[in-house]
Amino acid sequence: MTSVNFQQLANFIWSVADLLRGPYRPPQYERVMLPLTVLRRFDAVLAPSKEAVLKRHAELSSKGIPNIDAILNNLAKDEDGVPLGFHNHSQLDFYKLKGDPDNIGRHLADYIAGFSENIRKIFERFEFDKEIEKLEESNRLYQVVAQFAEIDLHPKRVDNITMGLVFEDLIRRFNEAANETAGDHFTPREVIRLMVNLLLEPDTSVLTQAGVIVTICDPACGTGGMLAEAQNWIRAHNDQATVKVFGQDYNPRSYAVAASDLLIKGHKDGQVVLGNTLTDDPFPDHRFDYLLANPPFGVDWKAEKKTIDRWPNFRGYSGKLPRINDGALLFLLYMMSKFQDHKTGDRDRPGSRTAVVFNGSPLFTGGAGSGESEIRRWIIERDQLEAIVALPEQMFYNTGIGTFIWVVTNRKAQHRKGKIQLIDARARFTPMKRSLGDKRRYLDQAALDAVTREHGALEDSKTSRVFDNSDFGYRRITVLRPLRLRFQITEEGRERFLNTCPELFDALQAVQDQLGSEPQFDWNRVWDDVQQVFKTLPGDIEGWAKGAKGTTQRKIFRDCFTGVDPDAEPVISKISNIGENALDNTLFPCQTVSQNITALHELLGLYAGEQDKEIQYESDSALNDFENIPLKEDIASYFLREVRPYVADAWIDRETLDEQDNGIGKVGYEINFNRVFFQYQPPRPLHEIDAELAGVEQRILELLREVTE
Repeated sequence: MTSVNFQQLANFIWSVADLLRGPYRPPQYERVMLPLTVLRRFDAVLAPSKEAVLKRHAELSSKGIPNIDAILNNLAKDEDGVPLGFHNHSQLDFYKLKGDPDNIGRHLADYIAGFSENIRKIFERFEFDKEIEKLEESNRLYQVVAQFAEIDLHPKRVDNITMGLVFEDLIRRFNEAANETAGDHFTPREVIRLMVNLLLEPDTSVLTQAGVIVTICDPACGTGGMLAEAQNWIRAHNDQATVKVFGQDYNPRSYAVAASDLLIKGHKDGQVVLGNTLTDDPFPDHRFDYLLANPPFGVDWKAEKKTIDRWPNFRGYSGKLPRINDGALLFLLYMMSKFQDHKTGDRDRPGSRTAVVFNGSPLFTGGAGSGESEIRRWIIERDQLEAIVALPEQMFYNTGIGTFIWVVTNRKAQHRKGKIQLIDARARFTPMKRSLGDKRRYLDQAALDAVTREHGALEDSKTSRVFDNSDFGYRRITVLRPLRLRFQITEEGRERFLNTCPELFDALQAVQDQLGSEPQFDWNRVWDDVQQVFKTLPGDIEGWAKGAKGTTQRKIFRDCFTGVDPDAEPVISKISNIGENALDNTLFPCQTVSQNITALHELLGLYAGEQDKEIQYESDSALNDFENIPLKEDIASYFLREVRPYVADAWIDRETLDEQDNGIGKVGYEINFNRVFFQYQPPRPLHEIDAELAGVEQRILELLREVTE
């Protein structure tokens, strides 16, 4: 069927949903419409072999043979004679249900009970028995079933691709009616096709071989659209390939649709499971050739945190995890844990590839040392990030935000090793004639082909850039500047000080007599003078109290009588002998410490003083700043070029260098598409702008003249 037919079919089913108005609110329509659509599809698929199944069921039942499901499942076949793997041994079908309105509720329940066990388990997830009762009580059941009996959903009329589009369109409408969040959305088919191209095109030579067996997994499969498209690509290139698909989803109704679709297509070796991907692994012993997914955007994992925290690692990753309010990268870690081992030249270790859709957050959220940055670092430093494609905005049904396709693999082609490709497809959209929710744009076939070719070419162009892995890494350092204090005894300061330390009234008076009330701009000299005054006071040679109380008094004194002043001298925190501070040449990787000892010390805040002394200044926390230094640059060169010319008194906080990574600063990774593909547009010349303004003024005057004359 064409796309027009698909839309007409979806519209017809949605119009049937209007019969539910009253007993159901629009967000609740899916409780009825999805299971009935699936049921009608099963009914159409089973029709060709229904008589044979009924006859065989009667024979087996009369002989009292138990466990006849396997026999009947094999007997139920499609029009091509392929066993379906499920059956229905009820005498009823949709046309017979329509013919008995008085017993519609009981008959529909009996019809569902006549399915094989695998189908009944799926319908348990729909919880459709409750809806049958509700529909019958409201006198709506017969009307809805009668309408569905008129829909022809046989695979010869509605192929699997079209059926998938119908399901997704219906669920999109249900989500919109329920005002679901932006994270609960469906992936447009053209985006899935692009993901499949990026995932499978590089392996065309392998996938077209005779007898090839392929395993595919989607850990957030929804209704199974991605699995379906991946199968279609492989079958289009090799109709003899064996494709085994596996999926998992957290939503019972989406799971039921995907599981039903899997059975209809005859994938006996595949499996779709209901469960939470982050905490429940339904395939612990499986590894897959290909994985693809569109996990929820920005969904928190607070409910799963307690379970995950008990694990020694998360799916083989033992580093820091992302923030609790965005678990997107956890899905990628799960997918990577399902990679097959790869070894060059070993055919038994083929490796794996995955494509996943994210919003912008996983690209750059979190600074160096954060969970997001550490996961990016773990992936990139293992050389497993192959490419990222930026998609246009307004591509998804329930959100207009920008999205990105990540391609990750543990078997990069030789020419891609150590490289990451960024492709900017944000301007390659085609406007839709009619919006579908928030979806106002789509990628046409030409755009899909262009991006696929760019990915395969691995060349720099206006919309494709190739980088070394290390280009996305940086070292984060803290830049400190000295505290500069002005000293002055004011009435306000005296009052504050004596309210807290009244016992130091005489001492304060002596200090004021000695130093006066004028502002002074060298706290170091002032403090020496204050100490000397305190030593001359009678009764207490120290002047200050002993222990912690004295420390507190000194702090209060400085707080009350000093203020930050950029014209003041820097405050000295420590004076030490040269050589007491052990330093290495990490900042100068190509030169020795002895050749740069003075510059090295000053970069780290150790300034030459008198008589072989080194001075360290107290830093002003209000002036603390941070710098992200590219991994390809040494810290010293960057600091001297980018920092010192603008803040001559700045130095590098040694503690940030010692925190980790062998004294080279805290390492982080981020991927900034805007920075990579930004193209500067110079402003128009002023004379053009002036001429345009003059023209506008002239038109305004002419209009006013027409009004006034």
